[in-house]
Amino acid sequence: MTALVWAANVLGWPVIHMTIGFAVLRIPPQAFARDTWLTAPRTWERGGNMYRDWLAIRKWKSLLPDGAPWLGGPAKKRLLNRNPARISQFLVETRRAEIAHWCTFACLPVFFFWNPPWACGVMATYALAANLPCILAQRYNRFLLHRIAHRPECSTSVCP
Repeated sequence: MTALVWAANVLGWPVIHMTIGFAVLRIPPQAFARDTWLTAPRTWERGGNMYRDWLAIRKWKSLLPDGAPWLGGPAKKRLLNRNPARISQFLVETRRAEIAHWCTFACLPVFFFWNPPWACGVMATYALAANLPCILAQRYNRFLLHRIAHRPECSTSVCP
């Protein structure tokens, strides 16, 4: 591989991540107010239990980086308080982050234009490793937030 191909591979992914992240953060929150076909819960997720039980997501999700604050967006590491407005905002941000990671992953075929087959495999492995854990964490968080939001005590202005 030439130096230009190496540079495209090494610099391409960070540029894609940052560009998509920046663009998705500029989309109005109303666009993420409801689940779409892409972000909707699936039966196989078993209400989020699949992530907790099979993937032990609670043990490793805190290790994932949160890129939103780097680009001027809100941090999603912690739900600082549980009032309904904050939970709704957090739900919006989980959808926004999931869609951003799906869009980033969808850029993978671009790398197939200039890479040999073995490097395409490396690019695919990177795309999966960099985006799939984040997608899974956002989906898990959304199930968790829905459970919190639908507790009877959360119908008031403050949730415990």
